[in-house]
Amino acid sequence: MCTTALVSGLEIAALKQPERETEAMREIELKIRASLGEKGVLVSSPEDIDGLSLRGYGVSEKKKLMLTFYEALFLVSKNILQVDDEKTGKEVSFQNLLRRFQLVDEDAWVKYLIYRDLRSRGYVAREGFGLGIDFRVYERGEYGKETARYLIFGIQEGKPVSVEELARTLKYAQSLKKKLVLAVINRRGEVVYYSLSQLTLK
Repeated sequence: MCTTALVSGLEIAALKQPERETEAMREIELKIRASLGEKGVLVSSPEDIDGLSLRGYGVSEKKKLMLTFYEALFLVSKNILQVDDEKTGKEVSFQNLLRRFQLVDEDAWVKYLIYRDLRSRGYVAREGFGLGIDFRVYERGEYGKETARYLIFGIQEGKPVSVEELARTLKYAQSLKKKLVLAVINRRGEVVYYSLSQLTLK
C-alpha cells in the first residue's frame, strides 16, 4: 500500500544571501595550524582557539579546540587552516581529510556541502542533535547572544526519507520552538532550502 505525503506550508526558507565568511576571516593573515588525531582535528594555539571560537567553530577540549571534520574541511578549503598528521607531521590534504570523515560518516560529503553553503551565506552552523538534525543555525550576529533559530535536516535528491521520520523531526523542532528547514542537495551538489511547517498524510 502506497502512502503519499503532502507537505503544507512548504516554501523556500528565508536564508538570505551572504556576508561572505571569507570576509569575516580576512584578518587572519597566517594559516592556522591544527593536528589530525584519532578523534578529530585539534587546534592548540590559544590565540587561534579564541579567534575560531568567537566565530562559532569547534568545541573546547582539554585547553584545545576540537573541530568537526566538516568545520576543518571548510577552513582548509578557504586556505585558513593547515592540518598536519599527528603521527607523521605531514600536511593532510583536503581529499585525505574527506576520506577520513567518510570512514566515520557515510553522509560526510552531503554534510560538508550543506555546512559550506550555510557558512558561505554568513550563518553560524553548529552540530545538530538527534532525530536527523544535521545542524542548528544562528541568524547573523546572534551567535553567542541568542539560541539557534533554525534546525537543518539534510536530504540528498533521489535518496528517500520516510514520512514518519520527517513528522517526528518536525514535531521535535516545534517542541523546541525552532524552524525546521530541509536542505535538499541536488545532483549538481547545489543546496536548496525549504521551510517545513506542516505534514498532511493522504
